Amino acid sequence: MATTFHFQRTQVYLAARAVAVIVHKANIRDSELRDQATRAAKSCFLNVSEGLPSKMSGVRRRHFATALGSLGEVCAALDLAEELGAVDADARRDDAIARTAALVGGLVRAE
Repeated sequence: MATTFHFQRTQVYLAARAVAVIVHKANIRDSELRDQATRAAKSCFLNVSEGLPSKMSGVRRRHFATALGSLGEVCAALDLAEELGAVDADARRDDAIARTAALVGGLVRAE
């Protein structure tokens, strides 16, 4: 991975990126939930990435709050997919989402 920005080495960036990869590889068998979860995971990652380099507190908070909302959407889509039998349960996936939520939530509170 080519790192251009310092924030690409931060724990929150790496955690949000890991969630996006995990969701992509989850192979959710319901096409609508797969699309929604994938778009939400990418939104979380990209909003974290857009907020991190900003020097403006309000801009950072808005991006981090959006990222946290998108992460909640990822969690809900995966939860429903599991209940519908459209994806297998995966504790590692749940751990990655919880870790990312804690890191992004910390950024929201810090702003």
